[in-house]
Amino acid sequence: MTSHELLPLAVLASSLLPGLLIFVLPEARHGLRTALNLFAAITKLVLVGILIAGVHAGEAYQVRFAVLPGLDLALNADALGMLFITLSAILWLFTTLYAIGYLEGKPHRSRFFGFFSVCVTATMGIAMAANLFTFFVFYELLTLSTFPLVVHSGNAKALRAGAIYLAYTLIGGTLLLTGIVWLNHLLGHTEFAHGGIAEALEAEHGGELRIIFLLLIVGLGVKAALVPLHGWLPQAMVAPAPVSALLHAVAVVKAGAFGIARVVYEVYGVELTQSLGLLTPLAIAAAITIVWGSLRALFQDDLKRRLAYSTVSQVSYIVLGVALFGPIGSIGGLVHLVHQGIMKITLFFCAGNYAEALGIHKVSEMDGVGRRMPLTTLAFSIAALSMMGVPFTAGAVSKAWLMEGATVAGMHWAIWVLWASSLLNAAYFLPILWRAWFRHRPFAWPHEPTHTRQWYHTAWLLLMPPLVTATAVLAAGLFADTAWSPLAWAQLIAEREYRLEIP
Repeated sequence: MTSHELLPLAVLASSLLPGLLIFVLPEARHGLRTALNLFAAITKLVLVGILIAGVHAGEAYQVRFAVLPGLDLALNADALGMLFITLSAILWLFTTLYAIGYLEGKPHRSRFFGFFSVCVTATMGIAMAANLFTFFVFYELLTLSTFPLVVHSGNAKALRAGAIYLAYTLIGGTLLLTGIVWLNHLLGHTEFAHGGIAEALEAEHGGELRIIFLLLIVGLGVKAALVPLHGWLPQAMVAPAPVSALLHAVAVVKAGAFGIARVVYEVYGVELTQSLGLLTPLAIAAAITIVWGSLRALFQDDLKRRLAYSTVSQVSYIVLGVALFGPIGSIGGLVHLVHQGIMKITLFFCAGNYAEALGIHKVSEMDGVGRRMPLTTLAFSIAALSMMGVPFTAGAVSKAWLMEGATVAGMHWAIWVLWASSLLNAAYFLPILWRAWFRHRPFAWPHEPTHTRQWYHTAWLLLMPPLVTATAVLAAGLFADTAWSPLAWAQLIAEREYRLEIP
């Protein structure tokens, strides 16, 4: 086996093997568990760095194992997959640091970090899957590994949320599998390829291809939280803050959106998808989700539920970009996969800090918190302003490319959807910032000592991650035109998928 075959396996093993060791560690072995977590996260980053350099240079990293005749478990590191892998690897490191601090002194940490590592392994497998069969195997592994994280606290509310999550995702997985089997029956394989693989079926099987597309998109749309398949996501906010960050920014919803991109670009191909009349309905579904999620966020007093409905809206920016025919919209959607991740993980880190430090869980409890926790609130403010699309932030870059993509595609109504979303983003984020910075709290917060008004310090493991990711939100906007930015990588993907050079 060559080094180019071993490297994708090493990326998987770098989280899976430490995770299996963590499962069997006694709870008291805090130092060893922390060392294993950090070693795994840093090792994965190094391996991903080697991969991304090679993929950029045009090298192939592939490995394949025959499962049944004509059915292979296959991994392939390509430009589209590396966008997702790099985001996940970087954010996994910061989420690990945050989780170590957040769960300090709490029970069942070995179980938590064990499933946490398996979850990241599944995410890497999804990103590197070379065919729909491999994608499905890791997609379902992601479901099974995140369920214990959602129900981690073990109370009745968490168990109910976990049951809802499992019901949604297993039904979605069944539909996805049905579509995969059907397509495999027609084609004889489900390998991913630039430009798609289903074009030869259009003449004789156009109707079947439309039904299969619907099955695949609905199956993936559950995790991507497309309306009306989104009901599990707000319920899952009973999970600890690191899990919320994992669900919204690193793994689950991104896996769904990424899968939709794979289906459009490398199963059907954008030209066939457009020819079958499927891109416009997909864009409409994304637009409805964008507006609906934002409207629902407006009326949530619980901070994490407000952020959850914001995710419902924001992840569909990715789907909208994929559904805008042409490379410009694709760039906007793909770069938002990264930008939404760094924005949303910052917001959930901060929400976790408010809950841990002061017992704040609701927007109505946030009066004056900016004076009490200024650095956490600064990070929250940067991410919130970016979600609105304020200039020089990551969110502004995504929205600019999406609007240009909508113009080029002749879908001018999508521009109004994006403007409406930005206004709604402002409507549910600005009141939070106003409360945090400009209103005074007349009494102590639930966790605040009543005998003193000293500066309230947040543990550095809880404070450092959101400050770094908030800085990344600004860097992604300010340095978008550089060769190493997420935007530059999204342009590389669009060039390869559309087979042309992006100006």
